[in-house]
Amino acid sequence: MSAAFTVCTDDIVLLHEFSPPAPPSPFLKEYLIPIDRDRVSLVFSPKKGRIAFINAIEVVSAPDNLIVDAATGISPQGQFTGASKYSLEVMHRVNVGGPVIGSANDTLSRTWQTDAEFLKVAAATQNVSVPTRTVKYPDDGSVTPLIAPSAVYTSAREMADSNTVDQNFNLTWQFGAESAFSYLIRMHFCDIVSKSLDELYFNVYLNDLTGVSSLDLSTATTALAVAYYKDFVINATTIINETITVQVGPTADSGTGSSNAILNGIEVMKMSNSAGSLDGQFAVDGSYHGSSASGSLARRIVSGVGLALGAMAMALVAAMFFRWRRRPADWEKTNSFSSWLLPLHMSHSTFLSSNSSSRGSSRNRYGSHKSKSGYSSFFASGAIGLGKIFSLAEMQDATKNFDEKEVIGVGGFGKVYLGALEDGTKLAIKRGNPSSEQGINEFQTEIQMLSKLRHRHLVSLIGCCDENSEMILVYEYMAKGPLRDHLYGGACQTPLLWKQRLEVCIGAARGLHYLHTGASEGIIHRDVKTTNILLDDNLVAKVADFGLSKAGPSLEQTHVSTAVKGSFGYLDPEYFRRQQLTEKSDVYSFGVVLFEVLCARPALNPALPREQVNLAEWAMQWHRKGQLEKIIDPHLVGTISSASLKKYVEAAEKCLAEHGVDRPSMGDVLWNLEYALQLQEASMGQPSDDPAEKSAANIPLDSPARISDEVYALTDDDSTLMANPLCQGR
Repeated sequence: MSAAFTVCTDDIVLLHEFSPPAPPSPFLKEYLIPIDRDRVSLVFSPKKGRIAFINAIEVVSAPDNLIVDAATGISPQGQFTGASKYSLEVMHRVNVGGPVIGSANDTLSRTWQTDAEFLKVAAATQNVSVPTRTVKYPDDGSVTPLIAPSAVYTSAREMADSNTVDQNFNLTWQFGAESAFSYLIRMHFCDIVSKSLDELYFNVYLNDLTGVSSLDLSTATTALAVAYYKDFVINATTIINETITVQVGPTADSGTGSSNAILNGIEVMKMSNSAGSLDGQFAVDGSYHGSSASGSLARRIVSGVGLALGAMAMALVAAMFFRWRRRPADWEKTNSFSSWLLPLHMSHSTFLSSNSSSRGSSRNRYGSHKSKSGYSSFFASGAIGLGKIFSLAEMQDATKNFDEKEVIGVGGFGKVYLGALEDGTKLAIKRGNPSSEQGINEFQTEIQMLSKLRHRHLVSLIGCCDENSEMILVYEYMAKGPLRDHLYGGACQTPLLWKQRLEVCIGAARGLHYLHTGASEGIIHRDVKTTNILLDDNLVAKVADFGLSKAGPSLEQTHVSTAVKGSFGYLDPEYFRRQQLTEKSDVYSFGVVLFEVLCARPALNPALPREQVNLAEWAMQWHRKGQLEKIIDPHLVGTISSASLKKYVEAAEKCLAEHGVDRPSMGDVLWNLEYALQLQEASMGQPSDDPAEKSAANIPLDSPARISDEVYALTDDDSTLMANPLCQGR
């Protein structure tokens, strides 16, 4: 007979209808339960016709202050009180930068695992450790070995040496989580890297939201190598893609201190919900509570209860299946892929009426497509400008059942396939990987951005497919691939002429300029690089990949505060230092692209000598010497007019200004690039083929006049909204 059972205390559901699948293997669950009586009950209730079992139970008394009442709230931000009243399930306990700490070396018999499984981009970090005698606990008793053993504080991870890795990065860890629960995150710190006080200041982020700005351990502890921890509460609404992301990164306010950040330990604990449950929405009395908001329990003594469930383990897939089965009937309706699209352009009430009135017409229009979400009719209606809803069968036919031979790109989201419709139309089909940690977030962002945009120099989103819980986006196919493939590397094709390179840069600049100024609200791309500039059959450049994009600051704001994201070698140093994002961050990245186009080498190449690793710095060194022509692409030698090169490099140099306020707008960059093209054509005696560039060609080459930005952002040719991109000759 198989096992399926529920485990409860007097007040809290620990496991609900738990049914461990084969193959058998040990399984451990750990809880922190507040109690206000002399005894605690554990009740195992088998499901009808099933059995319950237990191999071992450990009950460990814990101090009252193990979980303190106050924590820092994340979304909404502010002081969170009452944390000590919640029951908790320990999901992860990690010794950052150090080895496993066994139960024998922990006062409360806890086990601390290594962070290798959760750390992202290990190359950007380095381990640091000190002898145990170096670490001290504070005299006020706020941190003791009962909070964490000294072994946690004697090891840490810090930013890697700047000689080997680009510093423009946050140290990042990611943990699995359930979006129906809130979480208590405890982060342990101990400054074992500084030589003196007031050297170390850094920021803390959780799920891309600021937890602490400029954390100052010197002020918090008044000495070096003193144990310290900080608690955060993450609301269930901020958990996307079943993931909690923890980051630390340098702050601009470090003064004369080093650009560094550290972390010694992380504890991730699930908080009981309003049903008094840590597994689902059913209370101890069997009543169902649809809300996932965390409730409160008035208790004062915290106890740790470890349940060792031997012989079998609950695999992740089984856990997900179980929770799907127990969710309310309308869960898919409110959480499916298509439902992300709905609030973009209308109120919730408007959406409901639109949905109810158009559902039938969608079925007639698109034949066999059946979306599990029930929202595909609205999605297909064009109300958000996305075009067609494809059936899964159409996607399978177009990609030869997602044949690996049709893969033309791979990313954190999944794979991109070359597809073809029955009429021969080629498509780029991006299929999300359900296990991807970044996929859902980037898919959602891409839809939100591209549903609002249509421009000649932005890759068009043609439609989607969300049948059978798939996450598939369909784009126009860019036959010539990424710009990078035309510059260097094993995939390098016939080198582009200088005139062609200028035209490609101009096209990309137009796309970015439209994002910054021509959209209904300014949009910052945040990941401008040569692999995100794609070329069609006619070498027309289009900006792609909006997975990291952010809405720009409002009129009342000067910047957007956000965790640093982007690509090594292209990151704006000011954005990295201050975590303040503006359109000028894209301008900096585009300046790197301009030098990449000119020199035909990667933005970052660690294999080169130290002074050559960073292209932007290396190119500027040669430019200051007046010898930049010595490092340009050999294929261009003798083909560029000196006037054109001078104007081009002038534009690139201004883009790379240290401070954003000193950088030009994308409109200014665009004007300079078009001027460089005119100078090149004048030296060759060739007119421009681009209508927009012909309007600029009437300006005398020695004229300082410039064309209005609106020529590039708002012309009909560039920004006309299309009802059906499949029918356009794009």
